[in-house]
Amino acid sequence: MPEGIVISLEILGLVQGMGNRGSKSVSFITVKEQRADGFSIFSKYCKVCPKCQGNLVFMHSIRIVNTNIYSNNTQRSFFSSKSTSSNYSTLWLNPNYVTGFTDGEGCFFVGIYSNSKHKTNYRIKSTFQIGVHKKDLALLEQIKLFFGVGNITKLGAESVQFRISGLEDLNIIINHFDNYPLLTRKLFDYLLFKKVLNLMKQEKHLTLEGLNRIVSIKATLNRGILSEKLSLAFPDLEPALKPEIKDRKIQDLNWLAGFTDAEGCFFIALKKSPESKLGETVWLRFILTQHSKDQEFLKNLISTLNCGRYISKSGYGKFIVEKFTDVRSKIIPIFEEFKLHSIKSKNYEDFKKAALLMENKAHLTREGLDEIKKIKGKMNRSRK
Repeated sequence: MPEGIVISLEILGLVQGMGNRGSKSVSFITVKEQRADGFSIFSKYCKVCPKCQGNLVFMHSIRIVNTNIYSNNTQRSFFSSKSTSSNYSTLWLNPNYVTGFTDGEGCFFVGIYSNSKHKTNYRIKSTFQIGVHKKDLALLEQIKLFFGVGNITKLGAESVQFRISGLEDLNIIINHFDNYPLLTRKLFDYLLFKKVLNLMKQEKHLTLEGLNRIVSIKATLNRGILSEKLSLAFPDLEPALKPEIKDRKIQDLNWLAGFTDAEGCFFIALKKSPESKLGETVWLRFILTQHSKDQEFLKNLISTLNCGRYISKSGYGKFIVEKFTDVRSKIIPIFEEFKLHSIKSKNYEDFKKAALLMENKAHLTREGLDEIKKIKGKMNRSRK
C-alpha cells in the first residue's frame, strides 16, 4: 500500500470477490458539459449461452484486469509518470460501473397513452433510458454495446439518449440490475418498473384491473406526477407504496467510478488570502451531488471512503473531499485503479496534474500557481 494511504476496513472489503457480484424525469435530461468522448471500450453480453445456461453474463473473452486497488502493480506513488492503465490489455465497461452510471443518469419510464384500438383505451410502453451530453456519445455507444440491445437517438441540440424498450430486450436490463443492484433511490424506481414489466409479461396491462395497477405504480414512479389527462381519468386512484430497501452500501468501487462519471466533479478552488505570500490560496475538491432524498447514502460515503463531509443545500446535498492528504491518498488512488470513461476522465487528469504540483509545493510559487490557474481554466465547463 502506498505510503500515507489510510483506508477504512469497508474499502478494503470492496476489493474482495470483485467480479462475483453483482430518476431523472423523462421530460428533462440534465446535460452535464463536463463529459466528453470516452475510451475505446468493447463489452457485450452473452444472451444465450450453453455454458451460462441462458443467464446474462459477460462474454467469455479473456481479459487482464487488475481488480485489487492496492495490488503489487500499484505499490508506487500514484503521481508516477507511468500510468496504471498500462496494466490493461483491453478496457471494458465493468457491470458495476454501468450500474453506478445508471444511478446518476438512468431513468425507468412507463408511458401510458390513449389508444382506442386497445380494449382498455390505453397503450402501455415501458422504456429504460440514459441521457447524456452529446460529448459523451462515445460512452453511450459503449453502454449500448454492453447491453447488446437498444437505440441511440438525438435529444435536443446538445444531448443524446440511449433507449431500450420491448419486453424481451428489457429482460436483459432486469437481469443486469438484479445482479448488480442500484444504490441510490433510483432503486425504488427500478423495483416499481420491474413490477410493471411483470404485469405486462402476464398481459394484465390489457385488462382494466391491470391498467389501474400500472397507473397506480406510475403515480409513485420517478417524480410521481401523473399528467392532467391521467389524473382526470383515474381520480380515485391511490399511488402504489414504495418497496422496502435495506442495505445500500457500495460493494464495488467500479460503481463509484460510474456514479462519478454521472454526478461527480473534480474542481480546483482559488480564493484571495491575505495570509498567503502570493495573496491567493488553492485547494482541490472532489464532489458528488445528489438529491436530498439520498442524503443518508451520501453521508455513508464518509465512513465508506474514510474521508469527506456532507453539506445540504436546497433540494440537494453534496459529498465533498477537500483535505489534500485525503485527495492524494484516497481519492486519486481510487480513480487510478477504477477508471472513468467520460469527459470527466480528462478533468480528473487535470485534477491530478494540479495535485502533483501541490505535492511538490509548486503552488507556493508564482510560477506554480499560474500553472494551476491554466489547468483550472480548461476544466469542466471551460473545456472545449
